[in-house]
Amino acid sequence: MESQIRKRKFIVFEFLLDISKNKALYLFMLPGLLYFILFAYLPMAGIIVAFKDYKVNLGILGSKWVGFDNFKFLFSSDKVLRVTWNTLFLNAMFIFFQQAIAIVTALFLNEVSSKLFKKLTQSFIFLPYFISWIVVSVFAYNLFASEGGLLNSILAYLHIPEIAWGQRADLWPGILVLFSIWKYAGFLTVIYIAAITGVNTEYFESAALDGATKLQQIRYITLPVISPTITIMILLSVGRIFYGDFGMIYALVGDNASLYATTDVIDTFVYRSLRTIGDAGMSSAAGLYQSVVGFILVLGFNALVKKYKSEGSLF
Repeated sequence: MESQIRKRKFIVFEFLLDISKNKALYLFMLPGLLYFILFAYLPMAGIIVAFKDYKVNLGILGSKWVGFDNFKFLFSSDKVLRVTWNTLFLNAMFIFFQQAIAIVTALFLNEVSSKLFKKLTQSFIFLPYFISWIVVSVFAYNLFASEGGLLNSILAYLHIPEIAWGQRADLWPGILVLFSIWKYAGFLTVIYIAAITGVNTEYFESAALDGATKLQQIRYITLPVISPTITIMILLSVGRIFYGDFGMIYALVGDNASLYATTDVIDTFVYRSLRTIGDAGMSSAAGLYQSVVGFILVLGFNALVKKYKSEGSLF
């Protein structure tokens, strides 16, 4: 027991000594540390709302404790399986296609010799990341409107039967995937280009001397070197696989009940339920459910990655 106390004191002493030696570095770290403490760790105490019948006038501590009653709303509803499947399916599609398109685009741009063209292309594909989904929804409305929409106007011009886009739930997963690629793939491309830039050029020169083609260099040098970056980006995405992109789906789909079968995710389902019954406890329970499952998935996927390629794991 005494040895453990001495060991703890020694660790504290070393930590304080390190702070005194590297004051400037710790000062630089302080704003980021305060941000996470104030907006990430302290709010975690609010998960207690998931287990209470929250009333605004009573506050968090004064509200009645109801245990797991708030979770019953989610799991007793006949729609929970549908919205859970939609959330997982859509996010899996988003992750796969965003990552694939971003990696391929980064590989092609890396082979472009013109620096001006490369910079202009990067800026152009990165731009959609900064456009609000509300603005995108205006574009989407003009594209898919049943009357006067651009796509139906083109179909009419070609003498092809028009499509009632707002009633075709089977088409919207693909539409949402296309919009997600348009908005996020450019951001991921810039990250992968930065990773490729860090690859030692001597590897490529040696491979070229040995007669390796460009495709062989990409396959045996570029992809293996940037694979840890790819794995980490996928891990971060998997951590939010139980969170639907609420901004995108609600802006593009809204309250169109005809599309709920394939586009309604946990976030939109809970939001509409919250608007209807005004139960903050139920909403908190859904958020906790998403967080716990997402955390378990990250741990599981990270353990799998660590088993086969430890340098690509998060921890």
